[in-house]
Amino acid sequence: MTYAYDPELVPWISMIPHLSIADIEQVRQNEGEMFGSPPAYEPPVPVETRDVTVPGPRDAPGVPVRVFRPAERGGALPGLVFIHGGGFVLGSVDLYQDDATAIAAEVGAVVVSVEYRLAPEHPFPAGLEDCYAALTWTASHAAELGIDPERLAVGGESAGGGLSAAVALLARDRGGPALCFQLLGIPELDDRLDTPSMRAYTDTPIWHRPNAELSWDYYLGEGVRGTAGVSPYAAPARAEDLSGLPPAYVTTCEFDPLRDEGLAYGQRLIQAGVPTEMHHYPGTFHGSTLISGAAVTRRMNADRLDALRRGLHPAGRPLRAPERGGARGPGTRRSS
Repeated sequence: MTYAYDPELVPWISMIPHLSIADIEQVRQNEGEMFGSPPAYEPPVPVETRDVTVPGPRDAPGVPVRVFRPAERGGALPGLVFIHGGGFVLGSVDLYQDDATAIAAEVGAVVVSVEYRLAPEHPFPAGLEDCYAALTWTASHAAELGIDPERLAVGGESAGGGLSAAVALLARDRGGPALCFQLLGIPELDDRLDTPSMRAYTDTPIWHRPNAELSWDYYLGEGVRGTAGVSPYAAPARAEDLSGLPPAYVTTCEFDPLRDEGLAYGQRLIQAGVPTEMHHYPGTFHGSTLISGAAVTRRMNADRLDALRRGLHPAGRPLRAPERGGARGPGTRRSS
């Protein structure tokens, strides 16, 4: 199928490795080479990092996290629990080191990047519970980390965007920690795979319907995706009630099978009264930011950093979602 990609992206598309997650072990061995080749990011200010293992859920001994803090910023800073992408089966803190460093340096925030457990070895809810455990640890250690607890956020891209949406739902339903913002970049949200973009984009670079099918099968277990019993904490698009969630920033790419579920989720957030900003980028595809020199990539990165600055350093009182009474169970919201 022919796609009207952004002209600056076209010359590079043939150089992007074909990605199939059918052989998980092989892809994991090669992912650093496939996706870690852009020039290393040089932050405008020094960023200090340290690795910590934080208490995990009951079925895990601990969750590794890497803490990033701009060295030249004193006082309490906003905090972002950052969740990497990878279709629930790939990715690592190391692979997303530049993203976390850039946010810490250019937003002026403490970033806690989570090394959550991956499927299929650890299916839902293992990775999600790891991310929530990292959030609760970050909130309880805010003073030690130099984080303003009134400015705590969660965010990520692709599967990390979907997990961030799920963590925001869990935080709302479990009575905290309170979040001031959620960054949902090209999020993977819907196991039902029944949107026009998901049906259409079967051969796009990086992410396409065959990978999406495998991703959900690995995460949920074979034969589970699309069935009635899938938890909205696994697939946030299934949440029936999105009210009371923190302000959101949602991005989508034109030739991405995840496009329509991201657009629909952003629209539903707006309809639920959640302050939401949505950015759709014509001519792009899932992972097109690998082409770092393209103007659209520079714009996407600048827009994300600007959204985080506004979300984490708001004028006046921090943006906060309305208080909710008590925890709520999974049947009260969620959606594909």
